[in-house]
Amino acid sequence: MHKLLFVIILFTSMITISSCNNNNKQEVTVATIPVIKVKELSIPIYSEYVGEIYGQEDIPISARVNGFLQSINFKEGSKVKKGQLLYTIDPESLIAASNAMQSKVASAQTQLAKALSDLNRIRPLAVANAVSKSDLDAAEATYKAAEANLHAAEANLESSNINLSYTNIKSPISGIIGKTNAKVGEFVGMSPNPIILNTVSKIDTVIVKFYITESQYLSFAKHLIDKNKRGLKEDTDSTTIELQLADGSIYNQNGSFDFIDRSIDQSTGTILVQASFPNPDMLLRPGLYSKLKIKVATIDSALVIPQRCISELQGEYSVFGVSDSNTVEQLPIQIEYKTGNIALISKGLKAGQKIVIDALQNVRPGLKINPNDTTFTFLYSH
Repeated sequence: MHKLLFVIILFTSMITISSCNNNNKQEVTVATIPVIKVKELSIPIYSEYVGEIYGQEDIPISARVNGFLQSINFKEGSKVKKGQLLYTIDPESLIAASNAMQSKVASAQTQLAKALSDLNRIRPLAVANAVSKSDLDAAEATYKAAEANLHAAEANLESSNINLSYTNIKSPISGIIGKTNAKVGEFVGMSPNPIILNTVSKIDTVIVKFYITESQYLSFAKHLIDKNKRGLKEDTDSTTIELQLADGSIYNQNGSFDFIDRSIDQSTGTILVQASFPNPDMLLRPGLYSKLKIKVATIDSALVIPQRCISELQGEYSVFGVSDSNTVEQLPIQIEYKTGNIALISKGLKAGQKIVIDALQNVRPGLKINPNDTTFTFLYSH
């Protein structure tokens, strides 16, 4: 009996000791957590704006005379050349008008010839006092009137022929033509029928119009004035304009400023800015919306960290730092700028400081960890 009791006590003691050993092992187990060091980098700063693309020239095609549309002589959406025939309007009524003007010219020429003949006949008679001076004056007046009548008839004929030429509507420039707004058989040139038949756009170079606020304009203008006063040449790289397309890709041609409008729009508090982009592959088309990215500055020795290190609570930002004793501590930070996958930190960190990059949910202030240095590719938008 005593032996059995001794065995039970011994067994219980062994279990207790084993349990204590396990607890001690759990207490000394330290989690391995990936960390990264705060880096100093030179980071370009971009401003972004939404702009709309236009052709270098967008010329509306209008009917300058009234009539029924007789033919359409192009393929919609195709390239057209300057002077290429686009539309024809039924010319019959204008041909008739031109013929009528031609007959009036012929009649005026006949009247002028008769008036000249009468004047040539009366002049020698007037010299010989065979007719009165009033007869000579009347003949001269008749001749001048016939001459003026001929000039008027010729002008009317020229105007009629010009109108007749307007029945052939030709492209004023070389470019891309759009969808026609009128069909064969429609009466054009007068409301409510389409007045603008089409538009031809020259897009070898396109322009992008966008708007900046008053404060943005003042900041940019002061920057240029300061550089001019210091005698510095304009840094072309600092004013390079990039175009981000709707699919997120960056257009492969850089743009340049054309002009800033003369005044602020009082209703919006913005000012119009125009930039140009080469378009050799005809990729860009009028009407596209895009995002313009303009390099406005470069921050040297910027403190940067991955954005995924950052926690936010009620508008306050923080990271989990790691002390020299490998203890986690929560550090409040201030973010100056975000770009790509990184954030520029203006307050709260220093270069070389270790912070937790992953497994944020597994750490808390005061926790001892085994920091595992991790590599990270810092990317910024450009």
